[in-house]
Amino acid sequence: MPRVRKGAARRRANKRILKAVKGHRGSAGRTIRLAKEAVVRAAVNARVGRKLKKRNFRGLWIIRINAACKMRSITYSQFINGCKKANIEINRKMLSEIAIADPAGFDVIVEAAKTALA
Repeated sequence: MPRVRKGAARRRANKRILKAVKGHRGSAGRTIRLAKEAVVRAAVNARVGRKLKKRNFRGLWIIRINAACKMRSITYSQFINGCKKANIEINRKMLSEIAIADPAGFDVIVEAAKTALA
């Protein structure tokens, strides 16, 4: 029986790896051994980036809510505390969208939070 070293299967696997590293600089985009490492590293960094994206967006929403609250003479922390006491369960993403798109609606939420604090 002849020895088979995964001829077609290996070629397909290598092509898949090289396609994944298309655009990488230097040997990482051309040689299989370095390309494999680059694929793994890219996957790790992609996962980290997805987690960082969520963190960055939450920070953005908080900044927007804080700016809208300051216009209405209340701090962000007091506003969130008032919302919790008033049982207003709107997440920060929606609060920031309301603050931008519907200032009158945000005024109502702020007044409800202020009355709950008092």
